Amino acid sequence: MPSAGYVLGALAVMFVVTVALRAAPFLALSALKNSAFVDFLGRTMPAGVMVILVMYTLRDVGESTWLPATVGLAGTIAVHLWRRNAALSTVVGTSLYLVASAFWT
Repeated sequence: MPSAGYVLGALAVMFVVTVALRAAPFLALSALKNSAFVDFLGRTMPAGVMVILVMYTLRDVGESTWLPATVGLAGTIAVHLWRRNAALSTVVGTSLYLVASAFWT
């Protein structure tokens, strides 16, 4: 069994590393605060990530499940363009997909 000093030293090292890793993003972002590249990523990444997620989700849609997926996707897009609320869009799209799946599969 390790000594108390060894355990305390290991805990101290873990504490310092954890605090440093949690502070690093804030320190890096403060240096990049007025960066045009960070602004560009902030504007384009959310839409890009959503496109990738939609493509990944729809890649395995079969012949029997394409209609519910299309209904859910169309509902999600319509509600999001109407209300600009991601949570509401997700709930409505999921609900439409589940209802469409119950009727068309």
